[in-house]
Amino acid sequence: MIKNKTYNRRNILFVVVIIGIVITCLIGRLGYLMIFKSEYYGERARKIQERERPIKAPRGNIYDANGVKIAGNKPVSTISVIHNQIKDPERVIEELSKALGISEEKVRKRVEKVSSIERIQSNVDKEIADFIRNLSLDGVMVDEDYKRTYPFETLASKVIGFTGSDNQGIIGLEVAYEKYLKGINGTILTLTTAKGVEIPNAAEDRIEPIPGSDLYTSIDVNIQKYAQQAAKKVMEAKEAKSAKIIVMNPQDGRIYAMVNVPEFDLNNPYELNYKVSEELSDEKKNELLNGMWRNACISDTYEPGSIFKIVTATAALEEKVVKLTDNFSCPGFRMVEDRRIHCHKRTGHGSETFVEGIKNSCNPVFIDIGARVGPKNMYKHYKKLGLFRKTGIDVPGEANSIMHNIKDIGAVELATMSFGQSIQITPLQLLTAASAVINGGTIITPHFGVEVKNPETKSTKKLTFKTEENVVSKETTKTMKMLLEEVVRDGSGIRAYLPGFRVGGKTATSQKLPRGNNKYISSFLGFAPADNPQVIAMLLLDEPVGIYYGGTIAAPVIAELFDNILPYLGIEPRYTEEEMKEYNIGEITVPNLVGKSKKEVEELKDVYEFSYIYYTGKGKVVKEQFPLPGEKINKNSDLILYME
Repeated sequence: MIKNKTYNRRNILFVVVIIGIVITCLIGRLGYLMIFKSEYYGERARKIQERERPIKAPRGNIYDANGVKIAGNKPVSTISVIHNQIKDPERVIEELSKALGISEEKVRKRVEKVSSIERIQSNVDKEIADFIRNLSLDGVMVDEDYKRTYPFETLASKVIGFTGSDNQGIIGLEVAYEKYLKGINGTILTLTTAKGVEIPNAAEDRIEPIPGSDLYTSIDVNIQKYAQQAAKKVMEAKEAKSAKIIVMNPQDGRIYAMVNVPEFDLNNPYELNYKVSEELSDEKKNELLNGMWRNACISDTYEPGSIFKIVTATAALEEKVVKLTDNFSCPGFRMVEDRRIHCHKRTGHGSETFVEGIKNSCNPVFIDIGARVGPKNMYKHYKKLGLFRKTGIDVPGEANSIMHNIKDIGAVELATMSFGQSIQITPLQLLTAASAVINGGTIITPHFGVEVKNPETKSTKKLTFKTEENVVSKETTKTMKMLLEEVVRDGSGIRAYLPGFRVGGKTATSQKLPRGNNKYISSFLGFAPADNPQVIAMLLLDEPVGIYYGGTIAAPVIAELFDNILPYLGIEPRYTEEEMKEYNIGEITVPNLVGKSKKEVEELKDVYEFSYIYYTGKGKVVKEQFPLPGEKINKNSDLILYME
């Protein structure tokens, strides 16, 4: 009996001790949580009781060289639903479907999905968003957002690029300068119950978004328009596949215009810019869209043809293996090993100097010059002129050149390289190399970005780009400018001649691979003024129909472009005496012809050098005239005489 009592006391004591230990542990744990972990669990509780919604930051604007906005933002809204807060799901489904123009089935899937928040539609116009907000539907959120807009639609589309539904850059400048343009989103913090229902009358915390910085570029809207119109006009006239134009400052690499016709509408970038006769799979449409977005000026390589003779001539002058007075012979072809390589003039140019050879764009002359330079020295100057590397332009997607391995260059390869065949480069690589040849020997980095400005902090960041000096001697630069001006004044590029502006340039007609397919790229590279180049431009016309010679169809386009943009850039004409006489340049003071007979007027016509006189009416005596007496006008102006 005593034993049992003792045993029971021990059991009770054991239980009490265990309970005491457990209580002590619980008190200790509770104290630890309440004292040492209070901040941690308080933060977790706060997060459970808060719902976070983003406030989109406005993306930075993009401006042209004159401060004209070429990419901006339009206020829109994002419509979302919160499952736990919806009180009348059927009404929500019906109203949102009607207002947004989407199927009830699609809205229902989002409304019935059990999640913290579900997006129904983004980029909703303000009018529709305000209408939905005024419906006061429980569980429906209308949040501010921004949609990218492009006021000039197709202008420089493959350069500027566009953004996706999340407002991130996809191609072009939009993606290249994403880190400056994107901004930092803000947030709205709303208090909720543990079930996710908003607490009525609870204050919201709001963290304001930080707008993105603005990008200022070298693109000039007016020059881009001129170039785009010129490219479209010649492409349609010649029924070509595409036309490309680049206009750049050869001294510092600022690009004024880059055209890839046909362009596409930046406000509708997922719509093809041409009609298709069949229904496309998603994969095929994506392939076509990527092709439409492709900036061929920097992403496509091609055989440059005779414009590349600029590089060969520069290498030969630098290596001092040719003089301007050297004589050559062109029978219409040159035999290189067992291969007959033709000149574009099959009957030949006969005997000609080096100067005449470049004016005539004669292949045999350049085959001989290339042989004098040799593969090793030729590649040395290719490297100096940046032809083995990308230019470093500040938009993505740039391709690199395709060259022979120097060990594989035989006499035939060297011959064809000398006049721009059997190698492939991008149009921009060629323009950059030519710029170094004419600007005094400096390799520049072609670019669009000029500076970045933050509208909030007012800070400004000037963008800088790499240059490399003395890749061509000053003597060779001076000679090449003279030679290329001769090409335009009295050679294959004569159709690019502009009185008073001293244009230099080079033509090319390159056959596309495979040989013998009768498909060509016609091109012309021009610059002005020839003695101090301030602008350089190149046109490439892909597969023109009919006449395809670069000097015939490409050179006049650059002449027309220069005629428009040189005065706009502040480059005034400087006429030689010969030009003033030949083109009747100058001003005259309009004489008073009122009261004179038609016979008397005709006698004065040659004295005053009017371009043309128009007579209005059947009378014999001048009653009125325009321009008025005493006005100063150009000699080539017309005169209108109103007869009694």
